[in-house]
Amino acid sequence: MERNRRDRDGGVLDTVAELFDLPADVVAGLPRLEMVGSRQLYLEHHTGLLAYTEEQIDANTAAGVLRVRGQGLNLMAMTAGELRIGGKIASVEWVGPC
Repeated sequence: MERNRRDRDGGVLDTVAELFDLPADVVAGLPRLEMVGSRQLYLEHHTGLLAYTEEQIDANTAAGVLRVRGQGLNLMAMTAGELRIGGKIASVEWVGPC
């Protein structure tokens, strides 16, 4: 009975995350952001870039578009699922799904 209530309230992903002792965001494939001051941003689970200039970088994710604005922005590293942005970061915002 307890298990059925947990499945209904939290969903299957929450149950799997709890069962295997994993963070729910990892199981769901949600993006993970890490900032180092205002000089670097690390993003996991992106699905590609939509725009790239020295003032703005738009990255597509399963949760929507992540917009990074600033000065002298550059891609320090990029793989199929991760990217590191350097420069003077002024703002980071979600602008909606693609």
